[in-house]
Amino acid sequence: MNFDLSDTQQSVRRAIESICKQFDASFWLERDRDGRFPLELHKALAADGWLGICMPETYGGAGLGVAEAAVMMQAIAESGAGMSGASAVHMNIFGLHPVVLFGTDEQKRRMLPPLIRGEEKACFGVTEPGVGLNTARIKTRAVRDGNCYRVSGAKVWISTAQVAEKILLLARTAEYDPAKPGAGLSLFYTTLDRRTADVRAIDKMARAAVDSNEIFFDDMRVPAEDLIGEEGTGLKAIFHGFNPERILIAAEAIGIGKCALQRASDYARERIVFDRPIGRNQGIQHPLAQCWMDLEAAELMVRRAAWRYDRGDAAGADANAAKYLAGEAGFRACETAVLTHGGFGYAKAYHVERLFRESMLPRIAPVSREMILSYIAEQVLGQSKSY
Repeated sequence: MNFDLSDTQQSVRRAIESICKQFDASFWLERDRDGRFPLELHKALAADGWLGICMPETYGGAGLGVAEAAVMMQAIAESGAGMSGASAVHMNIFGLHPVVLFGTDEQKRRMLPPLIRGEEKACFGVTEPGVGLNTARIKTRAVRDGNCYRVSGAKVWISTAQVAEKILLLARTAEYDPAKPGAGLSLFYTTLDRRTADVRAIDKMARAAVDSNEIFFDDMRVPAEDLIGEEGTGLKAIFHGFNPERILIAAEAIGIGKCALQRASDYARERIVFDRPIGRNQGIQHPLAQCWMDLEAAELMVRRAAWRYDRGDAAGADANAAKYLAGEAGFRACETAVLTHGGFGYAKAYHVERLFRESMLPRIAPVSREMILSYIAEQVLGQSKSY
């Protein structure tokens, strides 16, 4: 069994690394301070066609798999961009997979090329206040009115909504039925009309350059032609994007962890205390070595999950396990990097405190650690449902 990256994957990594070299650590420190969306990175990736890495070639994409996309997203995060860089394009990579699978030819021609060319940016409107991970119980309503739907309700933790022109929106088109909890939800890809959609930024601990938001819809008109698939099948449609999303955010967690580990290793060789490099002490060496092993093991799970998904095999357990293991490994590497730097780890100029703050995100989103553990217990180990 060959564990090396394929020639194509190595080419992807080299190309992304070349682009990311234009944006050094000082660039990302400034984005962390001023909160400005990294449009320069978005444009650079779009110019070389990378925003469509998983999109069909027919519509301008590269036609590659999730395995190649994972290599790309890891390289972005590992460059020092962290989650600020990865999240700026994350939605483009996996978000419109439901359109690819369930959209009509007309919808694909209309919706995919502008996103791939970087002319439009999209956000993902699923999560709601008071609902959390219980997606079947969302309350935002889309009521049919002639040749359009009228949407009212609220969403929360919607990334890039401040800069996005489009939204992939899950809304209720029929009353909730306990006997069919997944029914009654429909999926739309439509213009985020700011005349009737109030987008409010959430002040948060990290990733300031990529906004997170609440959105309040007040009778927003959505053309019926923007309905993806059949009415009432929206939950099924977005489920097809869940495994790729978990795999990609796992790859990003590996990237941010490897970046922090490299910075910590470099510092340990250079920092002299008591007339010797601190890296000569096992108390410094051993935690760094443990982080390397954890990251390498998690990366293998990410690759296996992507391989299985691209083959068309069942990949739910692997994708969830990859997200869990990578999130934990990335966080521990960033924490260890801060501790290796000692007091300087607390200083923004050394960058590891930013990586540490951002490393919390892959542990929390898009699904909690606890839900993953429950999934593995039920779906893999045959335990009864606990919630």
